[in-house]
Amino acid sequence: MLEHRTISLAEQVFDRLETDILSGKYAHGEVLTELKLVSDLGVSRTPIREALRRLEQEHIIEISQKGIIVIGVSKKDLKDILEIRIRIEGLAAAEAAKNITDEQLEELREAVELQEFYVPKHDADRINGMDSKFHQLIYRFSGSTALFDALMPLHKKVLKYRKASVENEIRSAYSSQEHRAIFEAIAAHDAPLAEQRMRDHIANAKAYIEEREGV
Repeated sequence: MLEHRTISLAEQVFDRLETDILSGKYAHGEVLTELKLVSDLGVSRTPIREALRRLEQEHIIEISQKGIIVIGVSKKDLKDILEIRIRIEGLAAAEAAKNITDEQLEELREAVELQEFYVPKHDADRINGMDSKFHQLIYRFSGSTALFDALMPLHKKVLKYRKASVENEIRSAYSSQEHRAIFEAIAAHDAPLAEQRMRDHIANAKAYIEEREGV
């Protein structure tokens, strides 16, 4: 059952369905029906139909005579998304290094330190939460709305693969160390170094995911 918060019910339904699809709850190729979604989400068909239109526009589902077909993120999409992130997420880190304030730096430091705290405890959910927060803060602290708007959807679309990465203890530890190195470059306001370290970080994640997924 969805909570009735200040954002619209259709927005809540969209967020929930997007997360369920991108996390793998609904598998690629699975055929859904409005009736099933009404049952799963406990809401009426109207907000579900609004959410489905948005999901179709984002190519996460396809609506056909067969029903609502889950597309999610294909292996080709995954490869492309990671390559795009290498190219523009480095730019976001560089801009953050130039623009970040002392207050923002402390917020970023907290995300890094909490991830470091949870890694030896192998708490995958909290590690994933801090991993996401770290990247999203850098998008925001870049000071560029265009970069934020470009990167946030890409970050969400690899949700399932990011979760698998943090569940691997070795990759999780390396990722945490890479975040610390990126943070230190941003804290030093060294834009070229922050950009290179972020590019290396995403490239390492890409190599791990491609090997794991056979992309």
